[in-house]
Amino acid sequence: MLTPFLTLVLAGMLSRLGYQMARSPVLPRFAQDLGAGPELAGLIIGASTITGVFFKLPAGALSDLLGRRRMMLLGCLFFAGPPFLYPLVKDPVALLLLRFVHGLATAIFSPVASAAVAALAEKGRGEKLGWFASASDAGGTVGPLLGGLVLFWTASYPTTYLLVGLLGLPPLFLVLRLPPDPPLPPRPSHGPSRWAQFRDGILEVASHPPVLIASSVEAVMYLGYAAFLGYFPLYASGIGINDAVIGLIIGVQLATTMLAKPLTGRLSDRFGRKPMILVGLFLVAATLPVIPRLSAPLPLAGLSAVLGLGVAIVTPSTTALVADLTRAGRMGSAMGVFGTIWDSGEAAGPVVAGILVARAGYGVAFGVIAAGVGLAALLFAFAVADPERAARRGA
Repeated sequence: MLTPFLTLVLAGMLSRLGYQMARSPVLPRFAQDLGAGPELAGLIIGASTITGVFFKLPAGALSDLLGRRRMMLLGCLFFAGPPFLYPLVKDPVALLLLRFVHGLATAIFSPVASAAVAALAEKGRGEKLGWFASASDAGGTVGPLLGGLVLFWTASYPTTYLLVGLLGLPPLFLVLRLPPDPPLPPRPSHGPSRWAQFRDGILEVASHPPVLIASSVEAVMYLGYAAFLGYFPLYASGIGINDAVIGLIIGVQLATTMLAKPLTGRLSDRFGRKPMILVGLFLVAATLPVIPRLSAPLPLAGLSAVLGLGVAIVTPSTTALVADLTRAGRMGSAMGVFGTIWDSGEAAGPVVAGILVARAGYGVAFGVIAAGVGLAALLFAFAVADPERAARRGA
């Protein structure tokens, strides 16, 4: 029988598999064939991330009031429903609008599922979040491969997106297996309204500096990570590396990140969140400026692995730290704040890198972004205490 934790891990993996299958490499091709120019195609590709920026916070806060299972079921409906509408799309503007709607799937499900995993237990929280993130990464890695194969075999966008919709159904059934949420308590006649409770939850978390700083650290790290994913292929192609080798170099980074997250999460449980986050940020900051100074595939693959390890160290540790810093009853709001800031950094990465590359080249661009990661690490080192280590000292 599946435990709630394993159920959440499987639901996270399968939901990301179908969702990423809809996104890459199928979506850019679909947008192009509908007549979208480069600017509109870029907006279509980024639309779902923009949805996350605006909706992750309210979704997380609502889960504190309405229950995790209810909100995850709502998110799963957006995994399963919108893909069946893609075959009806006939122009790029309609595709853009549908992408905004489809983005509600991860905007609702991701912060609430992370809050549910973090709330299962305080002991071993980092390791559990590492496994959850790693499983989601596995789904996100297999999804594009499956999407590309299905499109190659069928040469049909409707068939591909119908399969995406079918793959969105298992997460819905898995979440239905979770224990039901406790009944909503009746509101006292003179107590605060549910709107006031929703607003107060957001304000309490959003005005807590350590949570904001820890979330911003993740965002800055993902700014660099997104810049690497977006512009390394262009840099590598420009120095004569073929597409297959570029894919392998990026694959090394993705595989390292996916495989290392459970271990790094466990190490953060043992040694504390803060030291692990600082080590991970150091690896990211040290790796980025070196990449544009190399041209041989093997050293670039080694640096790609180091970058992947840095990302794997930071992500489960920051997620667990935000959970540690949050009082009971506000976990969803905290994960909503975390997800919103994270998405902002990930969305800004290609934009910032593009401006810097156009004006100063790859070396300066990656160096400036690395300096930003280093400054974020310094701010984090002095401004945020590790609650787990402080508790051990107090004991």
